[in-house]
Amino acid sequence: MTNPASPEPQAIRERYARRATSDPRYSLLNPAALHAWQERQRAIVRLFVRLGFSDLAQLRLLEVGSGTGGNLLDFLRMGFAPDHLGGIELLPERHDTARRCLPPAVTLELGDATAMLLPEASHDIVFQSTVFSSLLDDAFQQRLADTMWSAVKPGGGVLWYDFTVDNPRNRDVRGVPLARVRQLFPHARMQSQRVTLAPPLARALSRVHPALCGMANALPVLRTHVLAWLEKRAAGDDGRRVEIQKSV
Repeated sequence: MTNPASPEPQAIRERYARRATSDPRYSLLNPAALHAWQERQRAIVRLFVRLGFSDLAQLRLLEVGSGTGGNLLDFLRMGFAPDHLGGIELLPERHDTARRCLPPAVTLELGDATAMLLPEASHDIVFQSTVFSSLLDDAFQQRLADTMWSAVKPGGGVLWYDFTVDNPRNRDVRGVPLARVRQLFPHARMQSQRVTLAPPLARALSRVHPALCGMANALPVLRTHVLAWLEKRAAGDDGRRVEIQKSV
């Protein structure tokens, strides 16, 4: 159930207001950021292949925390149909940027996803990228997870990308370890893999030579993020919990 009185949405707005509007560390002109983006794209495509998603244009995907629309643009390039894509964003300025960048057929909503009446079992994929690490209220995290899970069709799943370790230099975020992901989605079958070379290390190595990022990223212990598929069992499933963890 939603809680309209929750202070977390306003707290999120205040946290984002403290951030730089344009941080060159996350620009694709930065070799470290480019490496992380390319690695994540490859990992998502490999996951879709393993799941047997042969025709992405037939799948419906909703991104919670769609920001300025960059991730939805990536899904368009992968082959998703614009009229099967949607996004929900809390911050008006980010929502407005996404609306200018994305095709009109992409559905974009402004507001708190937990306060919206999302149709149940309406999407094959519900995606989040570094949203939960920006939520510091455990109860609100769970409400958002429940909202996302409700919108997933049986046989579909939540596509999750977030970091697992705390950033001691940024009190506005916190890592979301796999144990917490399991708590948030207790009925899901999980496939997960560690991705993304620790950003401070990646930036330092890329200043020496961009190829060093790929070499260091070969060591899973140096990766700080998780890409996970949280599957909702389809009708007729035997109900056995399956969890697959991949390091590469």
